[in-house]
Amino acid sequence: MATDETAFDRLVKKIPLKRFSDPAPIVPVVRLSGVIGNMGGFSRGLSIATVAPLLKRAFSVKQAKCVALVINSPGGSPVQSDLIAKRIRQLAEEKELPVVAFCEDVAASGGYWLAMAADEVFAAKSSIVGSIGVISSGFGFEGLIEKIGVERRVHTAGDRKHLLDPFQPERPADLKHLKAIQSAIHDDFKDWVRERRGDRLTAPEKETFSGSFWTGTQALDMGLIDGLGEVRGVMRDRFGDRVRLRLIQAKRSLFRSAAGLGVTHGSGVLPASWSDDLIASIEDRMTWNRFGL
Repeated sequence: MATDETAFDRLVKKIPLKRFSDPAPIVPVVRLSGVIGNMGGFSRGLSIATVAPLLKRAFSVKQAKCVALVINSPGGSPVQSDLIAKRIRQLAEEKELPVVAFCEDVAASGGYWLAMAADEVFAAKSSIVGSIGVISSGFGFEGLIEKIGVERRVHTAGDRKHLLDPFQPERPADLKHLKAIQSAIHDDFKDWVRERRGDRLTAPEKETFSGSFWTGTQALDMGLIDGLGEVRGVMRDRFGDRVRLRLIQAKRSLFRSAAGLGVTHGSGVLPASWSDDLIASIEDRMTWNRFGL
């Protein structure tokens, strides 16, 4: 009898009971990839409308250890950046879940604004990080339309309604107004970074908030991020090899596919607003090109 009990005991010891009593840790992962803003059909962009449902699902995962944000964005709309970041903080506090951000190719400008919603930020050594500034760009066509003999007619109620009209020469008063708006947005950005990073910032503010961008290694030295690494490696180090990364993706609309909305390769089908979408795609590409991507 004693021999049978001993053999049974040895058998029981070999059974990995922790698999039943201790389920694998779960980390929901939300990818925030693309230019921030409503960019049109070809390039939908990141906005509170597209991201909010994903965030809600991520923070609702039962027994989640934290929420991971994988960011790959060159920036875009400061309003949408702020709305998304604030929604992340609201859910994090409501669910009492820590948030960890991972910068991929680039987390610059609005992309870095999103990263600041996390409690910790990681990046690859060669990631592009920072660009804490505000930019406004465009073209001036007043010389062109004069050269080709085009007369432009604009009628407004309100003498500032044609502010920064690309078909008219720049006016000092218009530029002063634009600079004031940019300065106010820049101040909001700086306040957000100070609030989220606090004493972890080590570089002089003049350098940090210059609008420049750096590699992940340089960003770590400046206190803009907390470490170097990618989502799988960091999560395995933190929660063990059994950690499960659950990617939270947008649900594909069967209606959109059936209706042929968007580009259908090889069919010649284009959306009704294809010209606007093409322009949006070009602007999207130019935004990425600022960082050599």
